[in-house]
Amino acid sequence: MRIAAITATIIFVLDQVTKLAIVHGLNLIERGVIEVLPPYLTFRMAWNRGINFGLFANDADFMRWILIAVALAISAWVWLWIRREEPGRWSQISAGLLVGGALGNVIDRIAYGAVADFLNVSCCGIENPYAFNVADISIFAGAIGLILFTGGNPKTPAKPSTRKGKTP
Repeated sequence: MRIAAITATIIFVLDQVTKLAIVHGLNLIERGVIEVLPPYLTFRMAWNRGINFGLFANDADFMRWILIAVALAISAWVWLWIRREEPGRWSQISAGLLVGGALGNVIDRIAYGAVADFLNVSCCGIENPYAFNVADISIFAGAIGLILFTGGNPKTPAKPSTRKGKTP
């Protein structure tokens, strides 16, 4: 669990530092857009009041607290699940990514009422209308990692059949 805790801490700090540096330090809140490596990377200020891609967005204050509660419940569940599973390194890293990212977005919802998104990546003539942040990347990568790296290693391996002439 040490690896998961370290990963969660690193992601949480990285997410909060990048938000402070770009959103506040570069004054993205007022500037709105900063072209970094056009058209590939642009800082574009967006306040996400919903979940990914603005799903379930709602200006009502109760929805903010529901999303905070859901993020905290999922984080607690993942943490307890990984702790119980005795996971390998990649499972722990995945859990840390998900939990650290979720907690980073929870802080935004508490402080601002919405999640501060600012990264906008486009390529190959396709303009991406969505913005995201370090926490979003971490949550997505952590969820994929948990799917890939957990549940496939039973604690006691199955014994092969010893009966002659029959295959299991």
